[in-house]
Amino acid sequence: MGKVRIYGTIGPACKDKEIIKQMFQEGMDGVRLNLSHTSLEEASSLIESLHKAARECDVRPELLIDMQGPELRIGYLKAPIMLPEGDLIETEVIPFPAAVKKVLVEADPGQEVLLDDGKILLKTDCSSHPQKNGLRVVRGGLLESRKSVALPGCAFQTPAMTENDRNQLKRAKDYGVTAVMQPFVRSREDLIEVRSALDRAGCEEVRLLAKTENTDGVSRIKELIPHCDEIVIARGDLGNAMDLWELPAVQKHISAVCREAGRDFMVVTQMLDSMMHRQVPTRAEVSDIFNAVADGASSVMVTGETAAGDYPALAIRYLYRTVREAEKFREL
Repeated sequence: MGKVRIYGTIGPACKDKEIIKQMFQEGMDGVRLNLSHTSLEEASSLIESLHKAARECDVRPELLIDMQGPELRIGYLKAPIMLPEGDLIETEVIPFPAAVKKVLVEADPGQEVLLDDGKILLKTDCSSHPQKNGLRVVRGGLLESRKSVALPGCAFQTPAMTENDRNQLKRAKDYGVTAVMQPFVRSREDLIEVRSALDRAGCEEVRLLAKTENTDGVSRIKELIPHCDEIVIARGDLGNAMDLWELPAVQKHISAVCREAGRDFMVVTQMLDSMMHRQVPTRAEVSDIFNAVADGASSVMVTGETAAGDYPALAIRYLYRTVREAEKFREL
């Protein structure tokens, strides 16, 4: 097996070139840019800092763009909303996508609504308006703009790519993009569509990464493998699509299928989540990273830890050093 690749995510916490340099010096190979929150044009100064930092560190960086795809997110809020546990709120308080609004109007009481990777849980409730669903806050918290939304058990007919996704791919080469992460892949047709768009944009050499984030993707994992360069086990939304205690077995299953097929795979989400605000990770997080590599992962990635956390370079240090120890173990 080759050396496991180390990725961070760029954002406000590492917008300074010197911080990105520190991240490279700690062992980072490349970064992810989440286009659900920005665009290549809007992030141009950040991307420029990335390339400058890489040159100064004598590194050829990988730039992975995470597309919006069929992912569902709430819209923009004038200010973050505190949702206290037990409160009943009107559906209109939250700027849901039109497809979600339609489902909520027709949903039976008790339909779960997961926000921000499941940190916040709401359920439809018509106790105050018999003819109209409100939302009861079961697990509260602070809700910010553009956070993910999932309705377990509900299927949404959304295109694999948005018009904005297509426009971003046309500019990808100009910004040095080396890979595209396609979210919520449901079938090989989704990947064929993205690959075709990349080829039309002159990005034949850009790698395509398929994010498994729903049960459709998991059940069709074998058919996805020939149509992508790497499978991404994206445990955030994948953990919303099933009971959380089922997630480790699904991760193990995807890892095994990828190993058997000789396909690279990446493990992401909350690998060092405690380091958003702490200088030292938990023992469980370090074990999680180690086990992902021991299971054959070709790459690992941190997201909010470097994009919005307090210790982006330190998070990369722990990620890198844990990965190197795990590589020694799997070579035994």
